[in-house]
Amino acid sequence: MIDFSLSEEQKRLLEKARKFATEEIKPVAIEFDSEGTYPEEILKKAHKLGLMYTNIPKEYGGSGFSYLEHYIITEALNYECPSIAQMMGISHLSMAPIQIGGSEEQKKKFIGTMTKSYRSGCFCLTEPEAGSDAALMQTVAEKKGDGYVINGTKRFITNGKYADLLCLFATIDRSLGTKGICCFAIPRSTPGIEVVKVEDKMGHRALNVAELKFTDVELSAENLIGEEGQGFKLAMMALDRGRVNIAAVCTGIAQKALDEAVEWANTRVQFGQPIGQFQGVHFMLADMNALVVASRAMYLQGGWMLDQDIRCSTEAALAKCFASDAAMKVTTDAVQILAGSGYMKGAIVEKLMRDAKLTQIYEGTNQINRLVAGRGILRKPSVLF
Repeated sequence: MIDFSLSEEQKRLLEKARKFATEEIKPVAIEFDSEGTYPEEILKKAHKLGLMYTNIPKEYGGSGFSYLEHYIITEALNYECPSIAQMMGISHLSMAPIQIGGSEEQKKKFIGTMTKSYRSGCFCLTEPEAGSDAALMQTVAEKKGDGYVINGTKRFITNGKYADLLCLFATIDRSLGTKGICCFAIPRSTPGIEVVKVEDKMGHRALNVAELKFTDVELSAENLIGEEGQGFKLAMMALDRGRVNIAAVCTGIAQKALDEAVEWANTRVQFGQPIGQFQGVHFMLADMNALVVASRAMYLQGGWMLDQDIRCSTEAALAKCFASDAAMKVTTDAVQILAGSGYMKGAIVEKLMRDAKLTQIYEGTNQINRLVAGRGILRKPSVLF
């Protein structure tokens, strides 16, 4: 039996997330977007309520929810502001390689310590010259006795300025391409880590994004997650989870934009009637709603597959590019329905349209995700069962 209903406990979780988003995120969303404010007090409250580490098992200090529950909560939190909510949810991506490839001792030490704080972690993969092509990675992990010395620069790192724990990818041999990439867990207190720049972005402005420089950062063998050369695989497996997460983020963005457009269409009167009574607006709202519903279905499928321990690289890539394209389309149409009022600074749909754009770019551009999905489909058609 296929059942789209939620258990009573899941309903309580969803209501808790919605209440938090309404009371804590909504009142400051426009202000924090304008100023690029780090939402420190909101993060503290989210941490206290168990909304900070929803995807991390209880034994490591998280809330221990299933992937499906985590993604449902993610949509609810991102509905009011994706940049603030993403600061709460960055642990989903940043800790995934350690959860997948780390030993029990490493998980308890690194993740267990991080979850005591509200500052979370960051995922250090992208570099100035290595974005979609990770094989061009220049950050080097030089062997030194039983340990490593890290030198290099990471760019566009979400939560890079504030994270307590860094999940870093570096190569032991550039000539090996992706096969030389290793994954390291690095506490922020480790000497040699410098914040070079904090980015000023078009959208997601309350989301901290920084450039980090690593200078002679000394690590022990204990900091290595998995084996040497496994870093790229761990990063890709983490991105499977992250891309489904983005689909949930996008669904929250699109649903909010649709709701704003519907409210305007019901109340804005032109030519003697609400504009929602015109057929042209009917068609727009119907298409917008279809995209929201389809995006939600795709992230629910991805969450279900992860909970069943089914590899979902193809489905995750498809969900990410579909839902982010949908969010861009829905927010653009919402601005069109609100017309001049939607285009002005301070309008919710104007902010959402800028926020939606980033979702087509990060965690693999949509062009890269279509490559990933296309190759996956050639190996095996995407099916639910």
